[in-house]
Parts: sequence; structure tokens; C-alpha cells
Amino acid sequence: MPTTTRSESTQAALLEAARDVFAEKGYVNAKIADITGRAGRSIGSFYNYYDTKQQLLRALLERFPAQIVERARDGLSDDWAANIEAAVRAYFHTFRDYLPEMIGVFQLSMSDPDAAAWWRSQRAYGIASVLALIDAVEQDGDRIGLDHHVFASAIVSMLESYCWTWLAAGGDDVDAVFDEETAIHTLAAMWRRAMVGES
Repeated sequence: MPTTTRSESTQAALLEAARDVFAEKGYVNAKIADITGRAGRSIGSFYNYYDTKQQLLRALLERFPAQIVERARDGLSDDWAANIEAAVRAYFHTFRDYLPEMIGVFQLSMSDPDAAAWWRSQRAYGIASVLALIDAVEQDGDRIGLDHHVFASAIVSMLESYCWTWLAAGGDDVDAVFDEETAIHTLAAMWRRAMVGES
């Protein structure tokens, strides 16, 4: 069993504390002193690993795209329609698992062009995955009569916006009860229908 060095332990404590503080206060209101206090470390120790709070947020989100891909792969089959549902489910669950970080990156992207550009680079992983699925569908003989890149961007935007609305922002003021399985099934069906007109 590998041993954990003091440095690794401190960095892990800072990351875990940041998640807790972001969840409680939001990224914008969180202070480095809040994070180091929660981690039981000095403020100086923070700067041994990160130059800014934004850099720490990026470190927390580093595995977000890969986590979605890994989870989606677990549900893959020869049925591309089922694969769409697996992808939606993977995105939904990962967004929920990374909720404090997602709130942070959305807040930061609204005011910081560099953060917005970085988040676009993360979205590119999802767009590439949708494009790969479009290619697979077309290889099976179904033609997608839409611009592929616009379609892929729209799908990623739909998932991102829906998850933000219902998991982070408290839902819509409509007479509806949120049900996760219904949401996943509906979003997957919308994706399929938009792509090939399936019911």
C-alpha cells in the first residue's frame, strides 16, 4: 500500500476543504482563509500548491470531463440509442457529484474571460463525444440532417443548462415535481429525436 506524503496529505485536505466551503458559501464568497481554516492548514501552505483560488477550482474540476466519459463507457452497448441514455445519465450524475465546483465555475465564468475560456475548453470534451456518436450513427446508415458541430454544442448546452437549473438553481417555477429518472429519460429522448426523428 503506497504511503501518503505530508505534501499529498496537505493538498488533499485543501481540495476537500474547498469543496465543502464552496458548497456552503459559493465560490465567489469563499475566502482562502475559509478553505485553509477548514483544512486545518495555514494560509501560507495554500500558496505552496496554488497561486489563486481559481487555480484550486480548476484542480477540483480537472477530472470532470474524464469522469463523464468513464461513467458513460460503463453503460455502453451496441445500441446507440441506449448509449445516449448512458451518456445523459453519466453527465447528470457527474454534474451532481461536482455541484460545488460547477457552481463555482459558472459564477467565475460570468465575470472572468479567462475562466470562461477555460470552461469552453472543458466543454470541448463533451462536444467531441457527441460528434463521435453522430459519426457512429451515420456509419449505421442514418443521416443527420443538421450541422454536426452546432448540434453537438446544443446538446452539451441543453444538458449543462438543465442540470444547472434543477440541481443548482432550485428548478423552475412550474407545477412539476422533479424526478431524476424522468429527467434523464426525457433528455435522452429529446437528443435521439433531434438526431434521427425517433419517437
